[in-house]
Amino acid sequence: MSLRGLVKHFDTRLAVSGVSLDVPAGSFFGLLGPNGAGKTTTLSMAVGLLRPDAGQAELLGYDVWRAPAEAKALVGVLPDGMRMFDRLSGPELLAYHGLLRGMPAATVDQRAVELLDVLEIGNGNRTLVVDYSAGMKKKIGLACALLHAPRLLVLDEPFEAVDPVSGALIRDILQRYVSGGGTVVFSSHVLEVVERLCTHVAIMSDGVVRMQGPLTEIRGDRTLSDVFVQVVGGRVATGSELAWL
Repeated sequence: MSLRGLVKHFDTRLAVSGVSLDVPAGSFFGLLGPNGAGKTTTLSMAVGLLRPDAGQAELLGYDVWRAPAEAKALVGVLPDGMRMFDRLSGPELLAYHGLLRGMPAATVDQRAVELLDVLEIGNGNRTLVVDYSAGMKKKIGLACALLHAPRLLVLDEPFEAVDPVSGALIRDILQRYVSGGGTVVFSSHVLEVVERLCTHVAIMSDGVVRMQGPLTEIRGDRTLSDVFVQVVGGRVATGSELAWL
């Protein structure tokens, strides 16, 4: 993934200001930032879900806005908060995604069974996605992103609202995916998860990338949490504040 000078306004508010990123192939890349930093907006522009006001996004050699079909065919995306076709069951949703991508029905069926089993959703589960828990929706969304065996995964807050057991399962799947030559880009503000998984990170705040590079270089001899607080800025409560507590 290569992003160059992405800019996005919402009315008069500047949400993303000239973001440029380079994600190496085969990396596990974490996009960090506090709430409102511009992470979701940046990833949405990167994968073609939101048109930028300026700048360029390239995925696996394809310009997202000049060759959208070619770029999107090679990428799996898990957006945050975007509605799915949730009046379908999990197996039906995967079948529909496979048909939308023009995959052979037999291939879709085989992969859907495996994904539903590994993610512990259940191939025979007839519950509609709209009735899934938040964690289950994350898992079926990940299954949809993986179905066509993409070489790049872009995941927006994949561990949010996921219980520890499901979180460990998702981490294992993503690590195996990267070990097999895939590339993962995901946003998060949970530093412990990023520090455990990522080979590369970028830190955003106020719509700007403040730091990016290999995790070992960004972190140095400090914790990622210390670096994050220093880069993003934060306040420490003094002894006189909240004295009534």
